[in-house]
Amino acid sequence: MTAPEELRGELRGLPGPRLQRVCAGLRPGELTGPVDATKMALRSLARRHQALSAEVRELDKDLWNLTTQACPALVGIFGAGSDTAGALLLAAGDNPGRVRSEAAFAKLTGVSPVQASSGKTTRHRLNRGGDRHANAALHRIVLVRLRWRHPPAIDYVARRTAEGKSKREIIRCLKRYVAREVYRALTDVPADASSLA
Repeated sequence: MTAPEELRGELRGLPGPRLQRVCAGLRPGELTGPVDATKMALRSLARRHQALSAEVRELDKDLWNLTTQACPALVGIFGAGSDTAGALLLAAGDNPGRVRSEAAFAKLTGVSPVQASSGKTTRHRLNRGGDRHANAALHRIVLVRLRWRHPPAIDYVARRTAEGKSKREIIRCLKRYVAREVYRALTDVPADASSLA
């Protein structure tokens, strides 16, 4: 944004990955002016970005291996990646059997329904309790299902929208259904695979 115009002209309009590669390959030479100083700064930032991106890819592979080893059924759920599965495994702890029912797991993850009825209306609201990281993981699963048009989720949204439910209420209900699916995946884990230690 604040680079000299001659440098901005070279980099303007490049898509993100190409911009990163071009900036990493800049050769500032001797620092004699603002163009060279900007090139050096951009090269340094681009190379750091490349290094961190490579590190993230390696850590993602490790996390995928660990979560798949701990609970393959959980990673197999539509919309659950390794980071989402990791958050849900952390919420369940070393002993998923300690959560005795789907309702208890829903409360642990903050997706149990909370009465919000008043007078003539009967409704529930989003629960603000429970493990917020697990709740966010369930939310990501729901959003992935909606984004990639998972047929059961899309059918459910259409049916509940026709009933007059708001988008927030529909997402709350979908999170509860996903929590039920996750609970089943967690409780089917063999005893020897429940801990990675």
